[in-house]
Amino acid sequence: MTQHYLETERLILRRWRSEDVAPFAAICADPDVMEFIGDGSTRTAGETVSLVAKLERFWEARNYGLFAIELRETNEFLGFAGLSDPDFMPELLPSVEIGWRLGKAHWGKGYATEAATAALAFAIESPDIEEIVSICQVGNGASTSIMKKIGLEFDRRSLDPTCDREVFVYRLPRK
Repeated sequence: MTQHYLETERLILRRWRSEDVAPFAAICADPDVMEFIGDGSTRTAGETVSLVAKLERFWEARNYGLFAIELRETNEFLGFAGLSDPDFMPELLPSVEIGWRLGKAHWGKGYATEAATAALAFAIESPDIEEIVSICQVGNGASTSIMKKIGLEFDRRSLDPTCDREVFVYRLPRK
């Protein structure tokens, strides 16, 4: 799996660029965006810089990762969608997690579903990925809806040990 660039009808999913850091930092500093991520804490600009560097190292090590998303029509940065290891929940390993985070201005427009669908197709084509899950905190109805729309099925309710919040785990059914 060497393709690090995907296009959908409205979106481009690609590797991260330095110019993505500032708009991504604004997204990660928004309490509404971060409400259902970890303990709900926002991130500083410095933490976001470190996160983007970590995401790129992950791409280099795994040959998959979280894509930066931009709107095809305007090249505006929207957030991310893609794949990661859910190592914060060891019970789910060695599965791969599909996830997304978009700026609030882009919620409710179908972008997260469109990007997640493309990322899921990317994952399914990978010979190295056998199990695909998605995790969201209980109460995050928008993410639960996306999980269902892209074809994942409820697997279990569990506890995120990093923040003691309850989560839903959805899984791609085995073929």
